[in-house]
Amino acid sequence: MARFAVEFVYGDNQEERLAVRPAHREYLSTLVERGALLVAGPYVDQTGALLVYEVADEDELRDVIAADPYTHAGVVAETRVHEWQTVMGAWV
Repeated sequence: MARFAVEFVYGDNQEERLAVRPAHREYLSTLVERGALLVAGPYVDQTGALLVYEVADEDELRDVIAADPYTHAGVVAETRVHEWQTVMGAWV
């Protein structure tokens, strides 16, 4: 399994993002249940969000992101993906 830190940078369409947010959060809940999403949440300033995924590889991660309602709605202006090596802490 691989871990990825993913940053969503939100676009300017806040109204549309807020309308899609319930579906986005429901989708993320399914990922939590299956162990693919470890933690997620928006930045306090509402400019984006940080999500940490644990999936087989980057191909699976891309599929997971592609299925997100935020992706379908086009409310994420940029997605930054970094494979993340955890070396200490509660998740190690």
